[in-house]
Amino acid sequence: MTRAQKIMVIRHGEKPEGTSPPYGVTTAGEQDVESLLVDGWTRAGALAVLFAPSRGPLQSATLAVPQYVFAAADEDGSASQRPVETVSVVAQKLDLTTNSTYKVGDETDLAAAAMACDGVVLVGWEHKHIPLIANAILGNTTAPQSWPGNRFDMVWVFDLKAGGGVYSFSQVPQLLLAGDLPNPI
Repeated sequence: MTRAQKIMVIRHGEKPEGTSPPYGVTTAGEQDVESLLVDGWTRAGALAVLFAPSRGPLQSATLAVPQYVFAAADEDGSASQRPVETVSVVAQKLDLTTNSTYKVGDETDLAAAAMACDGVVLVGWEHKHIPLIANAILGNTTAPQSWPGNRFDMVWVFDLKAGGGVYSFSQVPQLLLAGDLPNPI
């Protein structure tokens, strides 16, 4: 049975707080409350270097270059584009297709699909539901059971242990933008 050797889960980049400035913006430069702020797009670009550096090694030995990319689906144009936008720069740099088949609420199915990949997986998701992905991968609730609303700067890493049946959990601070914190969630 194929099992992903490593699954890395990130929260989407910075988002608007309601309908007042600063505004979210699409890739076409149009104002959109469901898209990333400029800071979120900046993080998306920095994530491409974090996960696929152009020169030199990865910033953290705990991370790896993804071979598969997943992101929470847009639900018929009525939901957030942010998870796809956040991982899109990484996917483009690596010439990968982002799998956006799964929606918020499908965390168990997403985790199963990610674990079934043969290689390294990157997942971009909505923060309130990331603990559900962790629980499905780990088979328990040892990961934090909430992701703070003000944290956009962490990578949750699940490594397949020797023997191939169980994943370990760790956290890697991104440390990409001003204000990113070095402490785990």
